[in-house]
Amino acid sequence: MGNAVKAAPARFDKPSQQRRSMIAKIQIARTQLAIQEDDYRQMLLDTTGHMSLTKCSDAQLARMIEFLKSRGFRPIQQKGNAGIAQHPMARKARALWISLHHLGVVRSAHEGALEAFAKRQLGCDKLIWARQSDAYRLIEALKNMGERNGWAMSDHMDKPFGPIGLQQSLCKAILARLKREANIPEDWSLDIAAYRLCGIDTACETAYTAQQYQDLAEALGKKLRELAPVRGGQE
Repeated sequence: MGNAVKAAPARFDKPSQQRRSMIAKIQIARTQLAIQEDDYRQMLLDTTGHMSLTKCSDAQLARMIEFLKSRGFRPIQQKGNAGIAQHPMARKARALWISLHHLGVVRSAHEGALEAFAKRQLGCDKLIWARQSDAYRLIEALKNMGERNGWAMSDHMDKPFGPIGLQQSLCKAILARLKREANIPEDWSLDIAAYRLCGIDTACETAYTAQQYQDLAEALGKKLRELAPVRGGQE
């Protein structure tokens, strides 16, 4: 009993709280920027020399935060955002939801819209409270929405796409929707559409990364919303 009393103050150790706060901020940035796992690990290694946040010093964590800010991360200061779910199911669902927004399937990419959809699927008031064992129900519902709207999740052999193939397939689905709803020329390839609509040159010597395709999907999605606003859809 004496040992338990002595151990309790560690929970309120200020340096530990600060470190947990920095780690949480990096995870939020990763979600906000929709960074894929492979790209995230490479960024972490390049910036800190480590592949895991737990191995980083406080100074290295601070360096990673500054790097993510240079990539567009904007820390959210509102107290209410402490309840945003960061578990694996939430991160995957959030990435799919944002992709569906680029595809023009959902009106809003905001967290509240995803929360409302997740509540209908899981019967849970908050995504942060959802059981991880129920993850497949939410993820499959989101995947089905994408597939119904032309976003192929697997190849002709029914083998699921990896990160690059999935993002490339999303870009192609957005282009198909642009051709159908915004009178984009039928003979435009993805390379041509990327350059003429978004000023993005995909005809480079090195293979496109998942992050680059993700950036292209976001740019094409903006053009889709500009030329053919979402009619109906989810949230």
